[in-house]
Amino acid sequence: MKSSKLAIISVMLCFFSMGFVDLVGIASNYVKADLGLSDSEANIFPSLVFFWFLLFSVPTGMLMNKIGRKNMVLLSLIVTILSLLLPIFGESFYLMLAAFSLLGIGNALMQTSLNPLVTSVIQGNLASTLTFGQFVKAISSFLAPYLAMWGAVAAIPEFGLNWRVLFAIYFIVGTLATLLLFITPIKEPKIDGKASGFADCFKLLSKPIVLLSFLSIMCHVGIDVGTNTTAPKILIERLGMSLNDAAFATSLYFIFRTIGCLTGSFFLRVLKTRTFFIISVALMALSMLGMFFGHEQWILYGAIACVGYGNSNIFSMCFANALQAEPEKQNEVSGLMIMGLFGGTLFPLAMGVASDAVGQAGAVLCMAVGVIYLITYINKLK
Repeated sequence: MKSSKLAIISVMLCFFSMGFVDLVGIASNYVKADLGLSDSEANIFPSLVFFWFLLFSVPTGMLMNKIGRKNMVLLSLIVTILSLLLPIFGESFYLMLAAFSLLGIGNALMQTSLNPLVTSVIQGNLASTLTFGQFVKAISSFLAPYLAMWGAVAAIPEFGLNWRVLFAIYFIVGTLATLLLFITPIKEPKIDGKASGFADCFKLLSKPIVLLSFLSIMCHVGIDVGTNTTAPKILIERLGMSLNDAAFATSLYFIFRTIGCLTGSFFLRVLKTRTFFIISVALMALSMLGMFFGHEQWILYGAIACVGYGNSNIFSMCFANALQAEPEKQNEVSGLMIMGLFGGTLFPLAMGVASDAVGQAGAVLCMAVGVIYLITYINKLK
């Protein structure tokens, strides 16, 4: 019993560490201000983080069959804490590029390996455990802006940290997560067969439902990263807020995304998936209108809350729809859907160019394209 409880605590701390990736939104805003970057230059950072999902998701599954789930999560944690260590020593453009690259690689490894590890720890109530894990991850996500704001206000000049104290705090937590998982005994089942290969995955894109679901996940992640990055910029542009005050927008987004994760499992049991998907996309469409036209604080906050709640369950619904369409190819489908997180690279790049050209309204238009696509996906849901 003690070993089981220790394993659960260890895995939940890993979920908290998984949420470190979402600091990229607020961190890129502070790096932009410190280095005097344009929007298109600053948006390279969140784009770079999610680029690595394209390259590492399937190879991670193949390697995990050889070294085991726990060892793969440990490897992901080591890469993650290394990424958090670099910014403590400075914030030059290329140093931050290296840090965010390692953060993306570590998170790609963790996203692919942590959920399977949970199945080795929990024998029953798996769905509720995974939901709670996402809740713990979300806590890490919305704490990041508050920690950055605290560091900016209560700067520690003798250490040169200022807002970068965020990295130091998460480095300590990540190190604790690594040590705790290392000493925790976890018995893993023997894995038969081989992991999905690139050829197996890409063959499935010839099936319309798999391709459309893959594109939906790209749009979901693009909107997620886009809102995380752009929401503070909208408040700065429209309301004249300081960066420290505007950073609350990122936390607000993750607060409502967390609420959406907790309530979504209930609504998906009492409502048809298509009905809840329509409600979710309607909230996202309403939020795009609010962020495009809104110039009052309550409208902009309401829009950010709507996209946070609306976008919280899109991934799970599209993912499940694709799995149900190809029940005999679930490993291959899973690999493809994780690669769909590459949408977090494409959207911020386009949004950076658009916002440099016409302001933050251009970035909102880019996200609106993703919402329009999700509207067309409604009829593909079973």
